[in-house]
Amino acid sequence: MSYSEKIIAELEKRYADQPEFIQAAREVLTTIQPALDAHPEYERVSLLERLVEPERIIMFRVPWVDDAGKVQVNRGYRIEFNSAIGPYKGGLRLHPSVNLSILKFLGFEQIFKNSLTTLPMGGGKGGSDFDPKGKSDREVMAFCQSFMTELYRHIGPNTDVPAGDIGTGAREIGYMFGQYKRLRNEWSGVLTGKGLPFGGSLARTEATGYGAVYFLTHMLAEKSETLNGKTVCISGSGNVAIYAAQKAQQLGAKVVTVSDSSGYVYDPDGIDIELLKDVKEVRRARIREYAEARTSAIYHEGERPWGETCDIAMPCATQNELELTDAQKLVSGGTRFVVEGANMPTTLEATNYLVENGVFFAPGKAANAGGVSVSGLEMSQNAEHLSWTFDEVDSKLQDIMANIYTAASEAAEKYGHPGNLIFGANIAGFLKVADAMMAQGVC
Repeated sequence: MSYSEKIIAELEKRYADQPEFIQAAREVLTTIQPALDAHPEYERVSLLERLVEPERIIMFRVPWVDDAGKVQVNRGYRIEFNSAIGPYKGGLRLHPSVNLSILKFLGFEQIFKNSLTTLPMGGGKGGSDFDPKGKSDREVMAFCQSFMTELYRHIGPNTDVPAGDIGTGAREIGYMFGQYKRLRNEWSGVLTGKGLPFGGSLARTEATGYGAVYFLTHMLAEKSETLNGKTVCISGSGNVAIYAAQKAQQLGAKVVTVSDSSGYVYDPDGIDIELLKDVKEVRRARIREYAEARTSAIYHEGERPWGETCDIAMPCATQNELELTDAQKLVSGGTRFVVEGANMPTTLEATNYLVENGVFFAPGKAANAGGVSVSGLEMSQNAEHLSWTFDEVDSKLQDIMANIYTAASEAAEKYGHPGNLIFGANIAGFLKVADAMMAQGVC
């Protein structure tokens, strides 16, 4: 039994109730075995045993009062997974599905994603089972202030720097930042994704979607192709999906689908980005309202978009949204590129099927690293008390995504899996963290 297989077996026994975390660990550990074979010293110091256990897990109750005067109680979390290369960095997810397994999977993925950016950021994740949907601004503020009243003890600009995630946008980050500032009596870059008037970075909203498309352009260039004339299917309709669609269409592609949890729309004329923003960002409505306002669009209730014909598929919604049957539809429809805009949106079975059938596949930890990259750039601007222009940040983002592609491609080649960006991204991200852990001793 290999070193990675031994650790996976131990995790499956110890954390049988955490399927998302086991899935993420299996996806990484099975692909870094070539690097483990090249570095037997890692096993001698139990490096993987330490890597798969968070350095710290913080769990706490979050009491708050709703508009009816009733006390509500949610559960809050912060997973401080690994700080070998920098302070913990990762988002705060507010969604009813949040639990320890999901946050451990996200925090574990964040270690390698942050490593790939080359910025000094460790891996972490957090959030709560609170659902901001349908809540008034006052209720959201009450929750966020209570959440931060506990979390502030554990974070700081050189310790742990949370960001936004699903359910945690500019409104929520603003309320949390205000409470942190009040409790600590200091202004610091303790959160990223802040509003522009109080330390936020231009291009942060667009960063994950734009970054995924920039990564895609390097994949296409590898095949001597461009986005011009390509048809793209995108799932999701949040920031990642909206701005991936916008950038893809700016570069000559036609994006024909977007979705939410209720279904998807197919628009053969290409997604109208301004209408999509109005529906999802202004009205905060369901995606069906896009189809109601656009005669060319067709709404498909309760379905995912992967049955539509496309050259490129970009799952940008949530974990495990693209399953084996979806992958089979994509392959039979002639899809040649799949780029993960969300975190682990493709199941292991679907990923393997796509790769085995010649689809050029980009894993999320590489392709969607644009968001955390610009979060890191926001940290730098805060530390220097500077504010860069949109073009300056966008240029740095393009450079970072190019470097991530190069690192993943070269690692895949070096360790015997040329062209496989899953192996390449995992190995490249892992080696930097492993080297830092080795240098710092047993800790």
